Amino acid sequence: MAQKPDETLLRADTFTNAPKVSRRTLTKEEREELAKQQQAETKEAEKLARSAAKGRFGRWWRRLQSGPNKISLTMSIVALGVVYGDIGTSPLYTAQTFLSGQGGIANADREAVLGMLSLVFWSITLITTVKYVLIAMRIDNKGEGGIFALYSLIRRHGAWLAIPAMLGGAAFLADSVLTPAVSISSAVEGLKTLPPLEPLFDGNDTLTLMITVVIIVVLFSVQSRGTESIGRVFGSVVLVWFTFLAVVGAVNLSNDWTVFAALNPVYGVRFLFSPHNAAGIAVMGTVFLSTTGAEALYSDMGHVGRGNIYFTWPFIKVALVFCYFGQGAWILRNQHDPRYQHMSALNPFFQMMDPNVRYVAVILSVTAGIIASQALITGAFTMVSEATGLNWMPHLQVRYPARTRGQLYIPTINWVLCAATLIVLGIFRDSEHISAAYGLALTITMITTTILLAVYIWYARKRVAAVVFAVVFLAIQILFFLASMAKFLHGGWFTMLLTLAILFVMYTWNEGTKLERAQRRHMMPKDFLPALDRLHGDFRIPYFADNIVYLTSDVDMRRLDTDIFFSIFADHPKRARAWWAVSVQTTDEPFTREYSVQNFGTSYLFRVRIRLGFKVSQSIPVYLHQIMHDLSESGELPQQKSLYPKVDADPEIGTIRYVLIHKDLMPESKISSRGALSLKAKYAIRHVAGSPVKWFGLAPFNPLVEVQPLFISTRRPPRLKRVALRTRTPRLADVVPVKPVEVEPAGGAKTGSGASAKAGAGAKGTAAGATKGGAAAVKGSSATKGAAGSKGAGTAKGGVKPSAAAAGAKAAGVAAAKGVAGSKGAAKSGSAAKAAAPAQPSPSK
Repeated sequence: MAQKPDETLLRADTFTNAPKVSRRTLTKEEREELAKQQQAETKEAEKLARSAAKGRFGRWWRRLQSGPNKISLTMSIVALGVVYGDIGTSPLYTAQTFLSGQGGIANADREAVLGMLSLVFWSITLITTVKYVLIAMRIDNKGEGGIFALYSLIRRHGAWLAIPAMLGGAAFLADSVLTPAVSISSAVEGLKTLPPLEPLFDGNDTLTLMITVVIIVVLFSVQSRGTESIGRVFGSVVLVWFTFLAVVGAVNLSNDWTVFAALNPVYGVRFLFSPHNAAGIAVMGTVFLSTTGAEALYSDMGHVGRGNIYFTWPFIKVALVFCYFGQGAWILRNQHDPRYQHMSALNPFFQMMDPNVRYVAVILSVTAGIIASQALITGAFTMVSEATGLNWMPHLQVRYPARTRGQLYIPTINWVLCAATLIVLGIFRDSEHISAAYGLALTITMITTTILLAVYIWYARKRVAAVVFAVVFLAIQILFFLASMAKFLHGGWFTMLLTLAILFVMYTWNEGTKLERAQRRHMMPKDFLPALDRLHGDFRIPYFADNIVYLTSDVDMRRLDTDIFFSIFADHPKRARAWWAVSVQTTDEPFTREYSVQNFGTSYLFRVRIRLGFKVSQSIPVYLHQIMHDLSESGELPQQKSLYPKVDADPEIGTIRYVLIHKDLMPESKISSRGALSLKAKYAIRHVAGSPVKWFGLAPFNPLVEVQPLFISTRRPPRLKRVALRTRTPRLADVVPVKPVEVEPAGGAKTGSGASAKAGAGAKGTAAGATKGGAAAVKGSSATKGAAGSKGAGTAKGGVKPSAAAAGAKAAGVAAAKGVAGSKGAAKSGSAAKAAAPAQPSPSK
């Protein structure tokens, strides 16, 4: 009689690692955060109500606070720290690069200085203020800016628009690698201008490099804390920094206000084509450095809000103009000073200050360089996230350290940017060489953004405005691009190489995704339910697991992916108590936790859609166990209790096996070379980027990864032709001769025995002679060799039965006749042996 199982073991689950969830939908920290958010919203509403009662100005302020241009003092400070860092560090190296291109301060006469200042002022005005602040920032995608958000608005107007969008995004990401390197290194090099540190840094570039490396590593390490916490600290520093720029510039302007004549654009145009311009058209590459942070304003709009950028930009522009014009005044005042005429790498920014003030300038500039890097890093996170949504990049783990979804952190991208920045520092080593590569990629981004903006304006039924916008800004930015191409051999090649590498990833991932989606098929319930019902009740097949879970990206609850159906029935059918197809969606709310179930009228097939907030951890096993318990309690899922405990399984649910399906390309697939390259590149990138096993926390549950062929039509190879098996006719020399057996004759059969022995020996000699005779037949000597063979064979001793002798002789004659046709000696020997065989008496007589 079978022993009754131990009931305590059946009820206990302490030995399992089955995940469990709380009965509450929010954690304590989430409830507190939502409560704080509600309190802040209540206070804001009360403040707006009070301001509305203050007349026309109050109503205007309320309308401003409640619309998309909402202004907040706190977020305005954050905007200073997150958005303006890149453009705020341009004064550190723009004038220095200008003097280097002109051959030193001695060649920078009044015409050159006023021309440079005019070009800088109007570039900032047209590119940053008009194009980005006044035009581009009015075109947003649910509050998000940047080239990918802009492309999402106009993608329906033509597939070709993906090319400029990809190119611009790749160039922006490449520039995100160079910005931290050039901004921080140029600021750290300001330490060389401090008198006490001059002996330490004199000829020691390695020390400057190491300080820069440490700062960059620390900067990327704190990104996980989010831009809100970083922005509050950086914002206060940037406020001080821009105030410092304005004050220092104004102090130097006090002696020469005539430089404001450069506000006339004629000075800029005249200098550009003047023979005094030693750099030629390449001077526009230097001017472009003053606008390098303009694209960051647009891409970071979702982080801080459009209204806060509108509110802070006038102050930023005034500070920049004062700083640039102050440097111009200092250059004119010290043009003939012998102390500066032979100084290498002269930087007017640090030199125009009092030595005592220079200490503060170095500290603030290093901080500003860090902030400039932050602006590009934040923009890179946003751009990669948008590229993932467009299926231009692989799915990566995204974290949201702040309360708003716009502020995100992507660990993989963060450390890839860090490694690439350190490589740039290792190759170029100082800011002078890095600046040669800097800016080229960003001109490409600006050109592609202009194209997409013009298309948007065109389809907004403002055709004339679109044409004017495209002509004006493309002309300016193409000029910037041609000027920056002069740096190609001096470092621009690295930027272009990095841009092409990122573009290759985007293009191949997009093309591979299109090919996969073109082959995707779906099945309706009437097509797959009968087969699943038969498999569910087929007791001849053992259970693969109690529950088999498939993860799918299809969010339509009414159908099933064909790949899942093939996986269940391929080779060895995967029988289970229940099959699950689960899809995961991320919502715009921070703490959403919802799920929906479709069971198709069965108790063994469940289509599940899980909706999680963007701040909720996507640990699918935890929530799927809850769903199974809920369905089990409601009776929709039959109980799966076992008589015996199952390790690593929930005793109420049973075993769960996760199955992931990966596609692969068959060698005989009918596909173009470009398509095959795109798919292979996508699968290689996916292998490096990670898999859902990591994203959804499936690693501890031993998931099964299946590889299925991509259902692309295959080429029909030509048929195989069947050929007959060729056999080689054995030669007589290959036949192993049988050794004659000596038989003791009975009575007086000795004579017969001797005759038989002679006959057998003669037969053996005939075979040997036939072989040699066949070989000699061509030479005409077959008869002689055959006879010699017969004579030698006659000396053999022993005897065999007459029947055996006759058979041997006959076989030898036949072989001789077939193998050595035409040999007369062999034929005669065979005939003689055959005739002699019947004359031998039987040993039994």
